[in-house]
Amino acid sequence: MKIAYLVNQYPLTSHTFIRSEIEGLESLEVQVERITVVESRMQLVDDRDQRERGLLRLALKRSYPVLLTYVIRALLTRPLRFMRGLAAAWRMGRRSPSGRFNNLGYLAEACVLLAWTQRNTVQHVHAHFGTNSTAIAMLCRLLGGPSYSFTVHGTETFDTPAFLALDEKVANAEFVAAVSWHGRSQLMRWIPVALWPRIRLVRCFPDPLMFNGVPSLPPVAPRLACIGRLSAEKGLFTLLDAAAVLAREGMEFEITLIGDGPMREPAVARIRELGLTQHVKLFGWGSNQDVKNAILDSRALVHPSYAEGLPVALMEALALGRPVVATYVGGVPELVRPGVEGWIVPAGCVSDLADALRAALTASPHDLARMGRNGRQRLGELHGPQAEVGKLNQELRAISRRRVA
Repeated sequence: MKIAYLVNQYPLTSHTFIRSEIEGLESLEVQVERITVVESRMQLVDDRDQRERGLLRLALKRSYPVLLTYVIRALLTRPLRFMRGLAAAWRMGRRSPSGRFNNLGYLAEACVLLAWTQRNTVQHVHAHFGTNSTAIAMLCRLLGGPSYSFTVHGTETFDTPAFLALDEKVANAEFVAAVSWHGRSQLMRWIPVALWPRIRLVRCFPDPLMFNGVPSLPPVAPRLACIGRLSAEKGLFTLLDAAAVLAREGMEFEITLIGDGPMREPAVARIRELGLTQHVKLFGWGSNQDVKNAILDSRALVHPSYAEGLPVALMEALALGRPVVATYVGGVPELVRPGVEGWIVPAGCVSDLADALRAALTASPHDLARMGRNGRQRLGELHGPQAEVGKLNQELRAISRRRVA
């Protein structure tokens, strides 16, 4: 079976879960072509991400003259289907904050995707995220292109479901994958009851290599790690305020932040303002090995987000046998139970987060190791790579069988 994976920007350092999913499908003899809307210009520090960049087959974003050529070709060869796609793009544009112009751009990019999938005999497109990548896959389908499905992760879709025409995207899809029960429930909130049977629970998972080996004993040294994009919804300032509480108490500790983003400069200023320069270290983006080392060198992973689907960094920590300090958001409570796999606190609550950090820093290595073992076991039960890829493979094979029938 030959399919295409379509992502807004690929590869990115934060999209290792997509890479792992693709590699899992390829191990089951699914031929996967990598397609991106916009080719990422991010510096990639991981060898496997660099390899993925080399495997990209198509970037849909083109110059206006080139896009116009594809649009004219689609209009002339399939006028009725083109008008159907145009109407859908116009409807989405009317509802969307990005406006009609951007959605007409998605239609033009769908014309590029249509020509490429026909030329390369791609049978199905699977998109990640319910935003522009799925809009393009849907418009391509309306133009007469291959069937499509998509995975919904969380905040980027559920914050503005009406604006994103989520109901229309599901209605035209073969299926939609939710990565958690929370994600499934949010889909059920925003689409008609008749479309609920199209929802599948297909959990994402960390790099399978994270499961290799026997977890080491957590260190005695008071070190914590925080991994994620430095953006407002990740709760960075709440973490810094909680760290300041511990610093005022005279506690010795160090928190390593791996990641980068728009909040970097404000974070640097806040660290200085709170007198945390000896306690909080900004690492920047790191390779898979950097992330793994940071987690293993820490007593626990801290993930203070205000909104999430299900963070991959949290799963990576549990796979490596480290407990986590996380917040009651998205699908996190499905995986982390208080006192079992770590600590879980209300998002944005400085005092509760400070208490959890204090507990993680003062717990015995034996207790930390116990929670880490619990987390590794629970992760394997709920997010086992083989089982989740198997679910996705089964859905894709069913689509192929229906096509033949």
